[in-house]
Amino acid sequence: MNSTFFYKQPKTLLNKGSGFLTDYTHSLNPYTGCSFACSYCYVRQMPVSLFRGHEWGTWVDIKTGAAALLAKELQRAKAKGPVSIFMSSSTDPYQPVEYREQVTRSLLEVMVEHPPDFLLVQTRSPLVTRDLDLLLRLGERVRVSMTVETDLEEIRKHFSPQAPPIAARLRALRELAAAGVPTQATIAPVLPSSEAFPDLLRPLVGRVCIDDFYMGDGSGGKRTKKNGVPSLFAELGLEAWAEPDAYRLVYDRLRRVFAEDELYVSQQGFAP
Repeated sequence: MNSTFFYKQPKTLLNKGSGFLTDYTHSLNPYTGCSFACSYCYVRQMPVSLFRGHEWGTWVDIKTGAAALLAKELQRAKAKGPVSIFMSSSTDPYQPVEYREQVTRSLLEVMVEHPPDFLLVQTRSPLVTRDLDLLLRLGERVRVSMTVETDLEEIRKHFSPQAPPIAARLRALRELAAAGVPTQATIAPVLPSSEAFPDLLRPLVGRVCIDDFYMGDGSGGKRTKKNGVPSLFAELGLEAWAEPDAYRLVYDRLRRVFAEDELYVSQQGFAP
C-alpha cells in the first residue's frame, strides 16, 4: 500500500496534553497520518482518520515550516512554566517519508536549542538512530520509547505488515542504549510472543512498558473492536491473546528477568 503525500502549513504544533497524556504539558505530531497502517491503531477510529475520506495508512500530511513554528511556540510555553512533550500521539514521528523530509529532525534541532524539561520520542522506526547526535545533546531530558509488540516476525507481519521488522527495531534499541540515550522497550499493544521475548530485551533496555488494547486505545477496547482486531487473532487461532488479562502472561514472563521497578504498565510507562 503506497501513501499519498500532502504538504500542509499547520497553524499550531504543540497541543495540550490531555486524557492518556495528562502527564505531559503537550503532545507534538510532526506528521498527520501514518504510512505504517497498523491494523490495531486506535487513530483509525478518531476524527482525524474517520473524516478524511481515505483509508488510514494511505495518506500522510507533511507539516511545512514546522521548525520555525515550534521555536515560537516552545519559547512561549517555556515562559509559562515547565514543558514536557510526547512525540507523537497520533502518528509515528519517523515516517518513511522522514528520510527525505526531515521534519522530525528539524523539530529536534529546535528542541536542542530550546530544551523542554522532558521529551518522550515514541516510535517503531529504526530511523530514530539517524538522530543520535541530537538525542545525545538532549541528555537526560529525552527518552526514546521503541514499540516492540512481539518478538515473532510472522506475528508482526500479520498485524502490521508495513511496519519495520522486529530485528531492525531491536538493533536500533541496542545502538541507542550503547550510545547512552535513555531508552525503553514498549510492548504496546501486547501481541502474541514467545517465552524467549524477555531474554531478547534484557541486554537492550532497563525499562519496559506494557500496554494492551483495553488500557491503551482510549476507549476501553471499543476502538479496537471496531477495527476488527479480534478477528485477526481468531485467524491465527490465538483468541486468548485478545483477552483483557493476556498482558499478565507477558508481564509475568518479564518478571523472571526484569526487576519490578523496571516494568511499567500502560499510562505509567509513558509518563515522564
